[in-house]
Amino acid sequence: MVTILTFIFMLAMGALILGFIAVSAMFLIWWERKVSAHIQSRLGPMRVGWHGALQSVADVLKLLLKEDIRPAEVDILVWWLAPFFAVVPSVMAFVVIPFGGNLIIKDLNVGILYIASISSVCVIGIFMAGWGSNNKYSLLGGMRSAAQMISYELPLILSLIMVAMRAGSLSMQRIVESQAGCWNILHPDMAVACIIYLIAATAEVNRAPFDIPEAESELVAGFHTEYSGMKFAMFFLGEYTNLFIVAAIAATLFFGGWHGPFLPPVVWFLIKTYGLIFVWMWVRWTFPRVRVDQLMEFAWKILTPAALVNLAIVGWILLK
Repeated sequence: MVTILTFIFMLAMGALILGFIAVSAMFLIWWERKVSAHIQSRLGPMRVGWHGALQSVADVLKLLLKEDIRPAEVDILVWWLAPFFAVVPSVMAFVVIPFGGNLIIKDLNVGILYIASISSVCVIGIFMAGWGSNNKYSLLGGMRSAAQMISYELPLILSLIMVAMRAGSLSMQRIVESQAGCWNILHPDMAVACIIYLIAATAEVNRAPFDIPEAESELVAGFHTEYSGMKFAMFFLGEYTNLFIVAAIAATLFFGGWHGPFLPPVVWFLIKTYGLIFVWMWVRWTFPRVRVDQLMEFAWKILTPAALVNLAIVGWILLK
């Protein structure tokens, strides 16, 4: 009986997460269009619904009805599986995200380690898409993505380690509880760790100015050039789901998670998460794309050494 109830609970949570992901992705796509339009003094989508609010719904219907074209020379199995590897890890990351005091699917005692391992799988999907497409532009985009994500994974993990050291736990919920009196972002060493995390996460989710794998002016569309219909939509869904995940992690680790006065905890969590997403959108439509050599040099010569130095400082502070 317990096993059946557990299975039903898992199905219900899975359906809830998928529904939230779909609605959130559609909202973020519309919101990014409006944010970019206002930054560039344009109107953005205005025709479908109030201020174009239903434009994302129309896009979903278009992609559902669009023909799924498969190029003749692709590696069928690799090409077909790639979108799933790009989306599924993002969905799995929701397991340990604390939306409130009791609003968490599973409070794992190795929550940060789980997040780090799951997020690393996304690069496999992108590389599979580039490799399986049998297209030079797609392959170059996939190779760029692999190099970029592996390089920026190091400073990102180091910033997570700093938070775990201060909280004395790898549990996401324990980290939030440790910030009840003072958010981590208010400590100078944690503020540096937060900046390192935000920069590294920008590269991890392929956002401008680090969107080298997609560089449409150079690679047509990068790793997803040969995809259409729902397979292309899955890459898009994975991108915006990853954006929400990295923002949710930042809100949890550095900005007190669901802590806040007056409003319900879940509301505070969503305000912080979407506030950070707005910052990423602001950056995307403000700064130009960097070159590949600049991208890699910044990771290995600046960001990683800075993370190592800050890690030593955090350790010294905790030992005092």
